[in-house]
Amino acid sequence: MNKILVIDDDEAINELVKVNLELFGYSVITAKNGIEGFALVKQELPDLVVLDVMMPEVDGFTVAKRIRENPETKNIPILMLTALGMVQDKVKGFDIGVDDYLVKPFEMDELRVRVRALLKRTDAIPESLATKEILTVGDITLLPESYSVKILDKTVKLTPIEYDILNLLVQNHENMVSSAKFLREIWGYGPEDDVETIRVHIRHLRSKIKKISNGKEYIETIYGGGYRLLSKGKEPKK
Repeated sequence: MNKILVIDDDEAINELVKVNLELFGYSVITAKNGIEGFALVKQELPDLVVLDVMMPEVDGFTVAKRIRENPETKNIPILMLTALGMVQDKVKGFDIGVDDYLVKPFEMDELRVRVRALLKRTDAIPESLATKEILTVGDITLLPESYSVKILDKTVKLTPIEYDILNLLVQNHENMVSSAKFLREIWGYGPEDDVETIRVHIRHLRSKIKKISNGKEYIETIYGGGYRLLSKGKEPKK
C-alpha cells in the first residue's frame, strides 16, 4: 500500500484529502505546517508528498527545496497544491523539483488521477527512460547520475522531470515527440489531459540550455504536434 504525506495548514483540506485518498486505497498521514511536514518526510519516507504552497513560517517552496536537497528524500514525488495558478509560480516550483501542480479548488477525482499518475511514474518508469547510461547525441550528452546535461563543454543541472523530458527527446532525436507521448510516458496521463505542464517545463528547459549553448536552440516546437530535438542545435536569429 502506497504511503502519502499531506502537508497543509488548512485542517479541513488536510482531512478532506486524507479521507478521500484513503477511500482510493492509500495510507495517508498529515502535517499541519512545513516544519512538521519536512520532519515527517524524513521520518516516514512516504511514496508521495501532497504539499500546499501557502503556509505560514515555512512555505511549500521551502519544504520542496529541502526535500530535493536531502539525499534520502530527493526522489520522492511532490504534488503541489496552490490557489495561485500563475505560470511564474509553476516555473518556480518546477525549478525546485516539484513534479506536478493541482490548483485549488479541485475535484477529488482530479486529485486521484494526479496521485495515481505520479505513483505510476515512480513505480513503472518506462525502461527507455530508466537507463543509467550516459547518452550522447550530436552536441548533447546526458549525465544520469547527476541529472545534468552537457552541451558544448558546459554543464547544467536539471530537475528529474526536465531530465526525463530531455531524455525522451534524445532517444527520439530528429523525430517529433507528441504531447500525448510526453504525458503518457513521463506523467502517465492520457492525451485528453491539459498540456500546459509540458509547455512550462519545455520553456524552462530551453532557458537552462540557452545558458550553456551560446544561445543555440536545441528544442523545436512542432505546432499542433509536439517537440523535436535538434542534436546539433540551431543558431539564434539575428
